Amino acid sequence: MTKTHKGAALLGQKTALPNSPDEAELDLVANPHPGETYLVRFVAPEFTSLCPVTGQPDFAHIVIDYAPMEWLVESKSLKLYLGSYRNHGAFHEDCTIRIAKDLAAAMTPRWLRIGGYWYPRGGIPIDVFWQTGEPPAGLWLPDQGVPPYRGRG
Repeated sequence: MTKTHKGAALLGQKTALPNSPDEAELDLVANPHPGETYLVRFVAPEFTSLCPVTGQPDFAHIVIDYAPMEWLVESKSLKLYLGSYRNHGAFHEDCTIRIAKDLAAAMTPRWLRIGGYWYPRGGIPIDVFWQTGEPPAGLWLPDQGVPPYRGRG
C-alpha cells in the first residue's frame, strides 16, 4: 500500500525514485479553496511500467483529473509515485486503476477520473478509463485531449 502523509515532506530535498508503488509516498497539502468546485489536471505523457509476463517496458500517456475537497496531492510526490512504476510489473488495466484508487484513497476528492492511453503492445493500443462517479454539478470538465491512436495513419 502506498504511504500517505499530510504536508510536503518530500519537497525541497533530493529524493530517490521509489523502487515500487508499495514503497512510494504521496504528500498531501491543504486545499486553499476547499469550498470551491474546480478541476486539477496532471498529465504524465511518458509513463512507464513493465509487462508482468515478458518484463518488457510499456509506455502510456496518463491523464488524471480531480476535483479536490480538503487535500491536494503535492506534484513532486506524485511524480515520484508515478516513476515508481518504472520497474513494476503489471498489466495496463491494473496500473491505471491502482493509480486512480491510490489517489482517491489518499485525497478523498469530490471526484476523480483517470485516462490511461497505452501505446500499442502486439499492435493493439489499450486505453483504460475509470472515475469515482458522476462529476460534481458545475465542474468545468475539458476533454482529456488525447487523440485515438492512429499509428502511421
